[in-house]
Amino acid sequence: MEKIGIIVGNGKLPLYFLKEAGVKGYEVFPIGLFDTIEEEIKEHENFRMMNVGRIGDIIKYLLRNNIEKLVMLGKVEKSIMFGNMEFDDYGKKLLKKLPDNKDETLLFGIISLLKLCGIKVLPQNHLLGNFMFKDKVYTVSSPEKNDSLTIKMGVEAAKALSELDAGQTVVCKDSSVVALEGIEGTDQTILRAGKYAGEGCIIIKMARPQQDMRVDIPAVGLDTIKKAVEIGAKGIVGEAGKMLFLDQEQAVKLANENKLFIMGVKL
Repeated sequence: MEKIGIIVGNGKLPLYFLKEAGVKGYEVFPIGLFDTIEEEIKEHENFRMMNVGRIGDIIKYLLRNNIEKLVMLGKVEKSIMFGNMEFDDYGKKLLKKLPDNKDETLLFGIISLLKLCGIKVLPQNHLLGNFMFKDKVYTVSSPEKNDSLTIKMGVEAAKALSELDAGQTVVCKDSSVVALEGIEGTDQTILRAGKYAGEGCIIIKMARPQQDMRVDIPAVGLDTIKKAVEIGAKGIVGEAGKMLFLDQEQAVKLANENKLFIMGVKL
């Protein structure tokens, strides 16, 4: 049986992976970072809770179990993870070699150290191909002909925004951009758009041009659909092949009930 490790953050995505890996015959070794991760993952027989600063302990655990592949999944609460580190000797040595102490620098430093130890960090969509946005319309409702310009404009705006690493979501209406994602995140951007533009908005979310799928993969799930319904949005567009579409069955059902379209577009 092939083995695979998983660094577990918050949210249901690590749980989806755990179940998918089990179905496909993998033996999974989850390593939790927070007390707030899904309880079902904590109950897994191979589960361990570890502090990410104790990178030596993590590597030893993986090597002892002959694990050469690893994925990092779930929401990472950086203020918690990087604010409460307990560095072991490996962690301290790693810090001294890094050019700065930024979150991203430390994260990629850890990935490099894992690689040196023969442990490869895989893309977050590994084993999750069925969860990726496809180039199709998922719902009964579809975009109307006069929506094509609005969607085209939204895709271009979202791509430009993501190039600046400022956000990945824009909300458009009637061929105009009404909201750009900032530090508040996707859901709050949607609510802000509804406040200013009312019903009939189209939400577009795109991946970054150089998206590193090992550490960050954008996703749309049931919570996003709920926010879209709340503002009376007309549709949601995601980038096919570059984003996850979670809770698909529930999300499509809710969208159909509210005459909202969901579609993936291949660029």
